[in-house]
Amino acid sequence: MRIAITGGTGFVGRHLADRLVREGHEVMLVSRRAGDDRVMSAIGQVKCVSSDLSDPTTLAEAFQGCDAVAHCAGINRELGSQTYQRVHIEGARNVVEAAHRAGIRRIALMSFLRARPKCGSPYHESKWAAEEIVRNSQLDYTIVKAGMVYGRGDHMLDHLSHAFYPFPLLATVGFRQKLIRPLAVDDLMRVLEAALVGGRLPRMTVALTGAEELYLSEAARRVADVIGRRVFIFPAPVVFHRVLARVCEWTMRIPLVAKAQVQILVEGVVEPASPCDPLPFDLLPTRRFTLEQILYGLPEAGPFTLRDFRCCA
Repeated sequence: MRIAITGGTGFVGRHLADRLVREGHEVMLVSRRAGDDRVMSAIGQVKCVSSDLSDPTTLAEAFQGCDAVAHCAGINRELGSQTYQRVHIEGARNVVEAAHRAGIRRIALMSFLRARPKCGSPYHESKWAAEEIVRNSQLDYTIVKAGMVYGRGDHMLDHLSHAFYPFPLLATVGFRQKLIRPLAVDDLMRVLEAALVGGRLPRMTVALTGAEELYLSEAARRVADVIGRRVFIFPAPVVFHRVLARVCEWTMRIPLVAKAQVQILVEGVVEPASPCDPLPFDLLPTRRFTLEQILYGLPEAGPFTLRDFRCCA
């Protein structure tokens, strides 16, 4: 099969492209960063098209000959022209239009577990709006509402491990911790592949969380154990994290914490915010947040560097 992947240079898109290529499928990768040689050298043998999802004609040309589309493009902060409205909502609308033009009938959308309307969070609301566009598209859709995903190249393990080298501290969000269910990216890949290649989960919205439930503090301690650091954990008010997130969004290429992530941790990442269809038993996540899984997903050891800041990128 030939599968198009939007956001193909991002965390989920890169893992999906790698899995599909290893399974013998063709991949058409669509990304704003498709022309970045440093990024593309790590992707492998795939065809690439540069697009910011703003032009359905360009997308339709990229989708020609494809059997399905995995719409994985998304942002967790707004920066310049990359707004939630433009990327999540208008991007989804353009991808759907392009799929119709290219004669594609199958689409899988990466959404978020807690996405919902009228909640006060532009991230959550825009993700929900994208879901509604896909549901009303007349395409054979699968919407995957994933929780906190981890693996090589993610934000969770990457940021925690790098931050613990110079500052072995973690401030939990609020004085009462919420639970999380870390989802291994390989478990997510099984579901996306089943939908895109196997044609399973047609016209379904499924929630996907990890096999183990724990507090963020416990997850952080396990990461610290793997990298050989002792971490000190203390509670901090939500307003502290909101201010920290604003500073990180201003200064870092990939923020240590973003405003959307603060809202996510305030709510917890365990249950979907809206009803979902049941996931078949054989596709249920099985990987726990073990030391072996953490080690498998860790980036190269070391602290943050100047290249992680926007002024020095």
